Amino acid sequence: MAKQVQQDQVTRAARRAVLIDGIPVSTLGVIALALGSNPDPSTDQKAGWIATTAAFTLAIAWVLLRAFRRADEYLRRIQLESMAIAFAAVLVALQVATVLDAAGIIQLHQLAQVILLGGVAIWMTIADLRTRLNK
Repeated sequence: MAKQVQQDQVTRAARRAVLIDGIPVSTLGVIALALGSNPDPSTDQKAGWIATTAAFTLAIAWVLLRAFRRADEYLRRIQLESMAIAFAAVLVALQVATVLDAAGIIQLHQLAQVILLGGVAIWMTIADLRTRLNK
């Protein structure tokens, strides 16, 4: 029983650490999206958007690297499997959106960001549910 309580505390601490690391990254992502939503940006605005997006991408990689280093073998496996499922979902959604774009039904550039953000949401939801339910 004591080992289970200790494992729960370790899992809770790992989630808290990812949350603390992830809040500034999420804020940076919202800023990058806001900067990129200007329909007619100037050269300085484009440069700022590219720099913010690059910083956001590097920050995501850093948070993921830190989370993987903190995790044990079981949690790493859950994360990698969850990423694989989300990656497959994004690929299928992008393929469907490309076919619909070619048919003239939708425009791909309108859905690309939503599909990618949906993939991240799928990844995090699956990882969280598997962590909570597989004890």
